[in-house]
Amino acid sequence: MVFQTSCLRVRKVFSLWNQLGKQQVPELNRAGVIIRDATHVHQLIHTLQSGGANTLQVVSDFDMTLSKFSHNGQRCPTTHNLLHSSCLITEECKHKMRALQERFYPVEIDTAMSLEEKIPLMVEWWSDAHDLLVQQEIQRKLLANAVSQSEAKLRDGYALFFSTLERCGVPLLIFSAGVGDIVEEILKHHHLLTHTVSIQANYMTFNKEGVLEGFVEPLIHSFNKGAGHCLSPAHISRSHDRPYVLLLGDSLGDVSMANQLPGVQKVLKIGYLNDQVEARRPAYVSTYDIVLERDETLDVPNAILRHISMATHL
Repeated sequence: MVFQTSCLRVRKVFSLWNQLGKQQVPELNRAGVIIRDATHVHQLIHTLQSGGANTLQVVSDFDMTLSKFSHNGQRCPTTHNLLHSSCLITEECKHKMRALQERFYPVEIDTAMSLEEKIPLMVEWWSDAHDLLVQQEIQRKLLANAVSQSEAKLRDGYALFFSTLERCGVPLLIFSAGVGDIVEEILKHHHLLTHTVSIQANYMTFNKEGVLEGFVEPLIHSFNKGAGHCLSPAHISRSHDRPYVLLLGDSLGDVSMANQLPGVQKVLKIGYLNDQVEARRPAYVSTYDIVLERDETLDVPNAILRHISMATHL
């Protein structure tokens, strides 16, 4: 009898979502979209829609969230390893950077390890990678060319995503553990670095000759985005009186990106599950409101933004 009651409840939840999802955001009914609590997500979307674009802000990771995880079966570079395909670093440096990734990436995505275990190792990874890049004496003026010749790609639908935010005046905070200068160059390359976009990331520092000499402190890694980082006054001004957040991430640590934003009341969390999907699915489903499995598009965020903008006639 208990089993039958449980099955009935599950059927009711799916029935409810089929009705609400098709009315609100049909893209949420696609294969590869997982929603743990349909009622909660419906209520969140309704709250964001009721508040309108004037009460919304977007907070997003960059690497493997706004940028693609893979394209045509090949892994796409992150902002740190984008330089692997350039002549700005030596073969020895490329080998050492790959060795760091092979050692630490499994730790980053291991859902069985605690944050307390991971954080010192993430600090070691990022610090060692930055030290290697500093040793290469990279020239700032060559970064744009390295980006234009790289295999870095933004998710399908990126133009609509950025244009909608620009048209509706919705501020976007890109909170990245990647290299801020590379993020900027990628956005400039695609003509996306508008006045509504702010970037919080690991920025390079250059000497008077324009040669890389270090990185701005404090270090940002995958699991410390929730506190200890000073947001720019420009972004704080733009996000003032915007209590609702659409959050996009691909790491379990990304869910904390909105923690230090002032005045936030509701956060709709969308997580991209790119790699080792079966093993990591339970942790992502229990952490994010909406999980997108092996999805190289921004279709779902765009659909939610469309729903909000249509409702507010923007």
